[in-house]
Amino acid sequence: MDSNKQTEQVHSFQLVKFLSWTLLAVIVASSLGLSVFLANHADDTLLEKQKEFSLLQAENLNHQIYRRFILPTIIGYGKIGLKNDDQMKRLDQVIRTTIHSFNIDEVRIIDPQYIVSYSTDKSVIGKKGLAGEFVKKALEKGEPSYEFISKISPLEAIFTLDMKPGTMLLKMTYPLRSERSLNIEENVIMGVLEITQDITEDYQSVINFERLILFTSSFSAIILFVTIMIIVKRADIINAQRIRDRERFERELNQSEKLASIGRMVSGVAHEIRNPLGIIRSSSELLLKRLKDQDPVNTRIMEAIHEETKRLSRTVSDFLDYARPRKITRMKVDPSEILDKIVFFMEARCEESNIHIERNYIPGNYICGDSDLLYRAFYNLAGNAVQAVESDGNLDIVITSTEESVEITFSDNGPGFPDDILAKACDPFFTTKDNGTGLGLAIVGNIVESHEGTLHIGNGPEGGAEIRIIFPKNDNC
Repeated sequence: MDSNKQTEQVHSFQLVKFLSWTLLAVIVASSLGLSVFLANHADDTLLEKQKEFSLLQAENLNHQIYRRFILPTIIGYGKIGLKNDDQMKRLDQVIRTTIHSFNIDEVRIIDPQYIVSYSTDKSVIGKKGLAGEFVKKALEKGEPSYEFISKISPLEAIFTLDMKPGTMLLKMTYPLRSERSLNIEENVIMGVLEITQDITEDYQSVINFERLILFTSSFSAIILFVTIMIIVKRADIINAQRIRDRERFERELNQSEKLASIGRMVSGVAHEIRNPLGIIRSSSELLLKRLKDQDPVNTRIMEAIHEETKRLSRTVSDFLDYARPRKITRMKVDPSEILDKIVFFMEARCEESNIHIERNYIPGNYICGDSDLLYRAFYNLAGNAVQAVESDGNLDIVITSTEESVEITFSDNGPGFPDDILAKACDPFFTTKDNGTGLGLAIVGNIVESHEGTLHIGNGPEGGAEIRIIFPKNDNC
């Protein structure tokens, strides 16, 4: 594959991945931001509702105090004096019956001299200095004020499943006003009401709603994250597979172009080489027979000529076989029978070099193929293994089968394939031998491919070369 195109494709996919991650980050950030906004809005809505409700309570309490306590007390006693036990009891009764069942912790009445004249907490009655800025604002401007008192932080509240009562309080400061009646003017500020209400239960409901929003957003973000991860991972796998397929396709295309070039070359020179070569070979063979036992010097020369022509003839045959492989004749073939023939012919050579051939297979695993071509492929692989071992070694030939395929493995204990040449082992004209053509494994690859098989070249787990050929299992040819 062209390196520039491959780099451009990889960069394009990296850009897609970057955009995907960026989009995910934007979506997650937006989702969490929306969750926080909704949670804060719900919080603000609750507080506003509580303010409105507290204002209604303060107005009602103001009305009840004025109508049920102030007016009757002025009529009965002529003036208000809370040091009188009866007046204090009456005021306490009015206030407590009014605030009953409203989760109000404390009610205070502060007079214009900033003295606590009444409180549901009797320990603070008569004390001065408890009035804050809101009390002064109510006395001077007649405006109500609100103060939220939280004993935990908002973040801590999210993780607190069961808030204790009194965790969240709303303190309202409301001017205690007169109403038009008798000779009393309306809206005269007579003091200040301080109402402290426990809103923990309502606040807990809002926190639960915030938790639901955050959980839903987080869960959606996680689902989105996992989905995008799966998509990106799948896309990465598909992209890598496409790159590998394109590389394989271009390798096959280059090999086909080489094959075509060789075919054109061989077609042009085959007759020019083979015909004279055949004449030289037959002539040298004839002269060799005539000179035998007559002229030792010329006999050796003719033997050398004859051997070289035979070697050159094999080289030309290799070129022709690779460039123009013959059409296979499919028939039912048992690989074990072909391997037995090969082992039989190689036994003498192996005995001389102390090489042991181990056969681990049984007959009956049939495939469809050309026995002559398969013989040549298997012989080539076995011969290469024997050459690699050289001496004092082993060659294992194994046949295994499944319902769909037959696998033939050649493994030896030789030096194996160096890592840097594994990818080039089947390339035509690539060889590590001094007198090799580099077409042996290429021809084997062509034969295996023509039989719809696959060739796997590598090294065994304990060292040495390991070549596996996988054919589709078929006995109906």
